[in-house]
Amino acid sequence: MPIKIMSLTLGPFATNAYLVADIQTGNAVLIDPVDDASAILAAAAAENWNIKLMLATHAHLDHVLASAAIKEALGIPFYIHEECETLLDEIPLQGLYFGLGELPAPAKPDRLLTSKSEVITQDGIRLHSLYTPGHAPGHLSFYMPEQKILFSGDSLFAGSIGRTDLPGGDHNLLMRSIFEQLMVLDDDVQVLPGHMGATSIGRERRTNPFLLAYSGDQP
Repeated sequence: MPIKIMSLTLGPFATNAYLVADIQTGNAVLIDPVDDASAILAAAAAENWNIKLMLATHAHLDHVLASAAIKEALGIPFYIHEECETLLDEIPLQGLYFGLGELPAPAKPDRLLTSKSEVITQDGIRLHSLYTPGHAPGHLSFYMPEQKILFSGDSLFAGSIGRTDLPGGDHNLLMRSIFEQLMVLDDDVQVLPGHMGATSIGRERRTNPFLLAYSGDQP
């Protein structure tokens, strides 16, 4: 079934939101409702796509700030990992931490995903959740095996990995997540991260200095 993906880079942290659409039905899933609800809604409307579901990779403010406004506008459900509830509640404090002032609360989750891989479907869209904590508690990546596309959130970037110096971050846990959940995928899997441009599993396996250093330490 034909799938089209649109990337929008929005907000003060240049965060990527992804619209994943089933072209036959025009229905779409939003991965990471980042800062600008109006831009996301306008982009979907320009393609005549109907957003039916919101997913968040994790609960850092730049990945969920538009969730409440989009939910109010469309009445769609919002899914996130169960370990993210505390961070969601702390969004106003996160705003103060980053010097953005007190921020509005994000949407309340309609479904809490677990650490066990689940398949989330919308028409012909099938997203497998992969539990990849380390950058943040409850971090999930989403994988489309038929299309060989991975939405890595802030776990894996082109030439880098997610930062682990924020509350709840754990470098060793992040590295285990990357190697146990992501590096087991094929080299030709395209990686669409939460920041910066796309890459591939093979490219990161061969050239990512953080992964090379970590694997070199393994027995």
